[in-house]
Amino acid sequence: MAQYLLSIQQPDGPPPPPEVLDPIMAALAQVNDDMRTAGVWVFTAGLTPPSSATVVAAKGDEVLVTDGPYVEGKEHVGGFWVIDAPDLDVALHWAGRAARVLTLPVEVRPVAGSRA
Repeated sequence: MAQYLLSIQQPDGPPPPPEVLDPIMAALAQVNDDMRTAGVWVFTAGLTPPSSATVVAAKGDEVLVTDGPYVEGKEHVGGFWVIDAPDLDVALHWAGRAARVLTLPVEVRPVAGSRA
């Protein structure tokens, strides 16, 4: 098995209103339950908005700490899963399930060195 990172590419801006977001979150909870039942689920998390980020960068002997995202953009990682899957096709299947529920892109990347 290999681990894969499935990251949600979320547009900047406020979240949808509850009447839109609540059914999406309920359907997403079902995807998470299905991942657990299938034995692929390792970890999942939603992230706070990019404005809450703090960037730490080393410059010579100094460490600089700045508020805000590292890169300004029109979208950001809104959340992610780490899953165990036998191959990329299985990881893509789960990303497709999530993308259909979220109606947002889900990027799939293998975790380096995770192949057993």
